[in-house]
Amino acid sequence: MGRLFLFRTGHLDLIVSMIIKDDKIIRVIFTTQPNVTILLALIGVACQMIPVNEPHLGPRELEFVMECLQTGWISSEGRFIEAFEQTWAEYCGMKYGVAVSNGTSALQLAVACLDLQPGEEVILPTFTIISCAQAIIYNGGTPVLVDCDPRTWCMDIGQVEAKITSRTRAIMPVHIYGHPVDMEPLWDIARRHNLIIIEDAAEAHGAEYKGARCGSLGDISCFSFYANKIVTTGEGGMVLTNLESYANRVKSLRNLCFLKERRFYHTDLGFNFRMTNIQAALGLAQVEAIEAAIQHKRWMGQEYTRRLNPFHELQLPVEEAWAKNVFWMYGIVLKEETGITAMDFAKRLAEGGIATRPFFLGMHEQPVFHKRGLFVNEHYPIAERLARQGLYLPSGLSLTMAQLEEVCHVVGKELNGRQ
Repeated sequence: MGRLFLFRTGHLDLIVSMIIKDDKIIRVIFTTQPNVTILLALIGVACQMIPVNEPHLGPRELEFVMECLQTGWISSEGRFIEAFEQTWAEYCGMKYGVAVSNGTSALQLAVACLDLQPGEEVILPTFTIISCAQAIIYNGGTPVLVDCDPRTWCMDIGQVEAKITSRTRAIMPVHIYGHPVDMEPLWDIARRHNLIIIEDAAEAHGAEYKGARCGSLGDISCFSFYANKIVTTGEGGMVLTNLESYANRVKSLRNLCFLKERRFYHTDLGFNFRMTNIQAALGLAQVEAIEAAIQHKRWMGQEYTRRLNPFHELQLPVEEAWAKNVFWMYGIVLKEETGITAMDFAKRLAEGGIATRPFFLGMHEQPVFHKRGLFVNEHYPIAERLARQGLYLPSGLSLTMAQLEEVCHVVGKELNGRQ
């Protein structure tokens, strides 16, 4: 059971409650009603389900966020915005960082830098989140799909070149669940065909490809800082690049294309995709602790693998020789000969107190795209198998050894007792 602390802020009439367990802040609630605060806190502590993810928030995060509240810098101006942008760009090995409202908007703005014309194409994996294909479509382009590698679950580089046409403008590799894409052959393809690489590193904070950090492997790269990411701002994202022209374009588009020299005079259409100073404050504190977070994730991945490796019914994540996997989420794939689908297995695990999440459903199987006449009659067998047989286990930064052991116990019990 965690300890509950309540205090009233000096600047605002707010009551802040914190649940602290093992010297970690595991829940923070803001309210003006003490009784509601206590009730919500106790409900949170009492929950026995092992969650898929919980963010790791500590005193440094609280210090930075409270500075925003006490000084009034709570919107899209303030010292933490630029500090977070610079710190994250430097960490990843890129020159410019532009903070935005979420990972989806980061992708949309990155693709916007291409100024796609109708019918121009971007190649991406079918096994990814819908944000990737959506960003291309919203910018007037056409997404073109490839299957994924059966070992890493990232895009199958061997299929990319066959999909290139005279209309192809870019390739969008997506690092999956913490493991990088094999980028070297992709760089070669991009050079030979004069293509831009838009790197989706949303799930690969701190992951490395041949010693280079993800986020530095494309012409422009995108991050998400959603609550389940290794670095979180609650909601948030960032675009990284070494090209000043791309950085300036993204900065303009995220802020309604306001002009510096004349306010409320517009020569282009943009978006309100700004990040707040509060979010950036949270993110800056998170980056300070990223190495400890990655160490915990890699420990988690290794412990899961050691305990689940004896179960031949499962395919487990890999770490290729050229990669540093940060195990953002620890995925498992049930072999088809078990006769168990991921959906059925997830229900069994839930009955045992273990929360899970399904793998991505491929873009080519999404009804919304079929309605648009996209990907009709396309099939990608690896992605289809992963969608039906894959799920990921509790993988949060607050996951304890006892919880991990319990997850493995329940997984083993369900596999040994299958009908």
